[in-house]
Parts: sequence; structure tokens; C-alpha cells
Amino acid sequence: MRRLLLVPLLALGFGACAPRQAVQVPTFEVEQVRLTSLTLPSGASPAVANLTLRLRVGNPNAVPVRLANFAARLLIDGADVGRLDLPNVSLPARGSTLQDANLAIPVTLGTAGAFLKVARGTQVAYRVDGTFTADLGVLGRPTFGPYTLAQGVWQQAAILPF
Repeated sequence: MRRLLLVPLLALGFGACAPRQAVQVPTFEVEQVRLTSLTLPSGASPAVANLTLRLRVGNPNAVPVRLANFAARLLIDGADVGRLDLPNVSLPARGSTLQDANLAIPVTLGTAGAFLKVARGTQVAYRVDGTFTADLGVLGRPTFGPYTLAQGVWQQAAILPF
């Protein structure tokens, strides 16, 4: 019985001597966002903005990380234009990876103006706000956010002639 109690007590003692290491939040940088098409409503089908988003996700931690449950909102000139759901992202220790996402976001009366600005080649401010869960293996599964993941200025060549 003494031997069974000694192992947990030794583990606690060694754990108290080990340096505490905080988990650092992964970094997000939009490398490219592009409006590829803007469709008009037809019959029961709503208008849709098709986007390609290239995101560089960095891991400052000394252990590999898998990001899961990644849900974000895209805002253009302060208007919330739609939800971005990205698949699981695996990050190497102290490394980064590129994540591409093709998105089809329904266009509403409230968001049509923002997408028309982009389609006409006008410069707009964008922001990506969201939350995600990091799978850190033995360190657990902390959830981060909501907070601003990335922001910047978006301008591309016009895709609409008017």
C-alpha cells in the first residue's frame, strides 16, 4: 500500500519542480481573399458571393497543434457578410501551414452593397472574427475566442463591368 501512495506523491513533487509552460494562441494571417463570382438570385436560389480565402496559420508552441471547431464571421466595412467554417487544421510545432477555403456566402439586401464594392474593384476593410478549439494532446483542448483573427484592406481587380 505504501508503494502505491509513493508513486503519486513523487509525481506531484516532480511536477512542482517542472517549469510551467503557457499555451500560446496560434496566429492567423490572410494571405489572399478573392471574390471569384457574384451570382444573381434565380427562382428559389439566392444570390451568392463565391470567395477563395488563403489563410496562413502559425503555431508558436513547442508541440504540434490541431485546430478544430473553427468558426468565424467575415466583416466587410463593418458589415457582417457571412460565416466561415474551416476544416481541421494541423500545425507543426513552431511552424505554420496554409489553409485554403472556397466559400459560398448567400448575399442579402444588407450585404449586397459590400460585395458590390469588392466586385467593382473598390478598396474595402475586412475583418475575420472567430473562435476555435486547439487539440494540444496531453495538454488538453482549450477554446480560444471570440476575437479578431485577421484584418486588413481588400482590393482586387473588378469582376463586374458596371
